[in-house]
This record gives sequence, C-alpha cells and structure tokens, in this order.
Amino acid sequence: MLDIAAQNAPIMARLVDRAASVIRSGRYILGPEVDAFEREVADYIGVEHAIGVSSGTDALMVALMALEVGPGDEVITTPFTFFATGGCVARVGATPVFVDIRPDTFNIDVEQVATAVTERTRAILPVHLFGQACDMEGLSAVAKKHDLPIIEDAAQAIGTKSPSGPVGTLGAYGCFSFFPSKNLGGFGDAGLVTTQDATLADKARVIRAQGSKPKYYHSVVGGNFRIDALQAALLRVKLPELEAWTAERRANADRYDGAFARAGLSESLLRTPTRRFQGHIYNQYVIRTSRRDALQAHLQARNIATAIYYPVPLHRQECFAGLGYREGSLPISEQASAEVLALPIFAGLGEARQDRIIDAIVGFLGQVQ
Repeated sequence: MLDIAAQNAPIMARLVDRAASVIRSGRYILGPEVDAFEREVADYIGVEHAIGVSSGTDALMVALMALEVGPGDEVITTPFTFFATGGCVARVGATPVFVDIRPDTFNIDVEQVATAVTERTRAILPVHLFGQACDMEGLSAVAKKHDLPIIEDAAQAIGTKSPSGPVGTLGAYGCFSFFPSKNLGGFGDAGLVTTQDATLADKARVIRAQGSKPKYYHSVVGGNFRIDALQAALLRVKLPELEAWTAERRANADRYDGAFARAGLSESLLRTPTRRFQGHIYNQYVIRTSRRDALQAHLQARNIATAIYYPVPLHRQECFAGLGYREGSLPISEQASAEVLALPIFAGLGEARQDRIIDAIVGFLGQVQ
C-alpha cells in the first residue's frame, strides 16, 4: 500500500543530517526545531497557529479538552472513520452521536447533522475522509445557528482545500496526523492542532504540557501531548516535498479514474471515488464494489496490496454497543463498510505497477460482469 523506503530515499541524506543535528543539540522536547516546524507548517496550511502534538489522536484530545467537552455533553460525528474520532469523544466522558454519511464522498451528511443537534450538543466533529473536504459551508451554517464549535478531523487531509478555504482553518480547531502512512508522514507518531484564534491556541499549548503555565503551575489538567523535537525536525525535511507528492497522488487518481471509466464496468461492480472539490489530496483512493472480498482475495493472490477502511463503522463497534445503535440504523455507512477497498495511490507508485493493479481489477470484475 505504501513504499515508505522508496519515498524517503531521495532525501535520506538530509533526514540523517537533521536527525544527527537534533541528537547533538541535546534539545529533544519542544525547543527550536518544534518552533520552526510549527511556523513552517502553519504557513503551508494557511492558518495562524499550529501546535505540534504527539499524535493525531492526541490532537483530537487536546481540542476536546480545550473546548471543555466532558460528561453530559454530546458531540455529533461520523461513524465511518478511524476509531480515534469517536474514541476521543468517549475518553473525555462525552457521548458520540453518530449520523450517517453521504454515499458519494463518504463524508458526514450535513442534513443529518442539523437534525441531530440537541440541547446537550457541545460540538460538531466532521472528518475530511481520505483527503476530501467535507461540506464546510453547510456545517458552518449549522454550527453558527446553534452556536457550536467545529473540530475538524483533518488527520488524512493536510493540504486539502475546500470552497470555504483550507481544511484545518475553518473550525475552532483542526486536528492533523503525521502517522507514517499519511501524505506527510513522520517516523513514528506525531500530530498537529491548528486554530485561527490566539486564545484557543494558548489553551492548546497549555493542555499539551500537562496544563502547566508557567512550569509547575497548573490551572487546568492537561496531558503529555508534546511533539518530539526529532519528529518535528524530520517533518521539516519532508514538508517542502509535500506538494510534489500530492500532485503525484492526484495524477495516480486520474489514471485510475480514466482506466476504470474506459473499462465500462457496471456501477454495482465498480464505483470510483467522487472528487467533489478539486482540493482532494487522495490520502487514500477508495473504490466500491459489490464483489469486494472476492476482489481483494484475487489481488492478494497476485501480491497486490489493498486495505479496507473501514470494515466496521463505529456505531457497530462493541465498545459503543451501549449507545443503542442497531444494525441498519445508519445504512449508508454500513453498506460502505461492506464495499470499500483502498488501492495503492502513493507517490512513487509508477505507471507499470499501477497498470498491473488496473489490469488485475478490470480482468477480474470483467469476468464477473
């Protein structure tokens, strides 16, 4: 699914030099490398404040804690996402309220968000899934009507643009991940919190450092959510490459789209991703097919990697059984979980490998049709 070694190879010397520089410096927690990375990534995203944290999950925790979301509160979010989105809501003691997704983009359905708001709703938590922006204009209208903050889960969407602006700049907070499989991947866990508001930025910085300001004086209970200086330094090396890598992902998506369209397969056998906005960055290229499991086995037998994001939507996870969602309660998410299959899309995939993937999929599904 991702050839990290090949992607890192052209910049390996710079990565090693920067790592050695951090090791020699003796500054491993926060410090100048983190400060520099925060300035550079804020400029890239187009946001006033960027706060480096220990993971994308912890970015969500920081945002929820800074907004004082807790027991008795509800947070409206999507069930079709990585577990951390709903898990963090539960970890702060609040209740995730899951609403269904759009069938074309996999992103949260704004109309269903609007109908889910109650007097206990404390925030809206959309996910820019697979690198495609949600309908932030619609979500912002709902949020404004009910005086609710939006926390953007942009873990898969660094550099994604929407008609309203770059993701991570449009809500109270944006939350990003630098997990190694992301478009801008670190060398372990790391994440980022973004905001346009100076007061919210200060709250996030305090919370990531155990709620301490100044040191050893705690006005709130925070956590150890700091990004490592080594991760920040290495991400600084990779950040200037990100636009080129994203352009290559988009080119790969275009080649998939064109080849699958020419194959003339029925929509039930193959649906390619909808690019609702031009700012899609394709952290994943996810097709839908009624023959998903058989196709995945066919590709695996030919040493072609695929992945299922996500096999069980959050409202059907055992840990959320107490919320009362039953099979069929969010049908679009449930159907997506049965049909989605992510194909290799990474920069450096190359036409030869991509052609082999396309040929294997079209050959198999063509026989079924």
